[in-house]
Amino acid sequence: MKKAFIQLHIAVFLAGFTAVLGRLINLNEGLLVWYRLLITVMALAGYMWYTKELKILPLKAILKMIGVGVIITFHWVTFYGSIKYGNISVALVCLSSAGFFSALIEPLLLKKKIVLAELGLGVLAIIGIYIIFDFHPQYKVGIIYGLLAALSCAIFPILNKQLLLKNTPHTLTLYELFGGFIVLSILLPYYLKQTSSTFVYPSQSDIWYLLILSILCTIICFDLQLQALKVISAFTSNLMFNLEPLYGIFMAFAFFGEGSLFNHQFYIGVLFILAAILLQMVRLHYEDKSTHIKLIK
Repeated sequence: MKKAFIQLHIAVFLAGFTAVLGRLINLNEGLLVWYRLLITVMALAGYMWYTKELKILPLKAILKMIGVGVIITFHWVTFYGSIKYGNISVALVCLSSAGFFSALIEPLLLKKKIVLAELGLGVLAIIGIYIIFDFHPQYKVGIIYGLLAALSCAIFPILNKQLLLKNTPHTLTLYELFGGFIVLSILLPYYLKQTSSTFVYPSQSDIWYLLILSILCTIICFDLQLQALKVISAFTSNLMFNLEPLYGIFMAFAFFGEGSLFNHQFYIGVLFILAAILLQMVRLHYEDKSTHIKLIK
């Protein structure tokens, strides 16, 4: 159990570290994600070929995975766009609104009732973002990108639930990211033109950061989480991943001094968002405990 907790904690830390790498890599967000997908797909395909996990799937299944892969790719582009046009703190704060979008979108997609408690907590997070936006208009573009990243972040896990029932995580990840890579390759010239950027090769330092992002913070991070889930419940894992934005913001403050960029209104907004996260954790804790008691009875 102790080993599993360590594995999961490392995975959460690596997930938060992706934001720092997004700031360090001197590439347009579209190019950054394109290189990340290229390296990740090549590395994962090579690993799966070596372990004999690589297999050809029916076209219908591949098309579904490609669809989800496009949403994941959109999420990455908008997330790193939020960092480029705002900063790490803005991107991670906006990402906290994913719970609000999830509370709205999941019932629609799965034909379930809207959970008013989740919707209310999502609104609390949105109020926090509005406070930050209202007092920091210079981050307008970054916040718009961040909210789009949160929206897409709320969608793809819902769709992945059904696909995971029939496919292994490695197979699903490979086809999704490969599909995202193909679609982004087609759209990248247009995106670069719209953002007044050009295709460039990464510098030597960018190559190292991209390797860390693709292998350590994507493939290894994913595997650590899966290993931990063999012992730790999904409920505990979800609670732990609520620490990701906090880790990322702390690292942004430590490495880039972002704390000096904000006034007290920023921290008021963050408190609203943290309150939403903490209340959700408490709610889930008692909900899980209640379910466990019912099962015992």
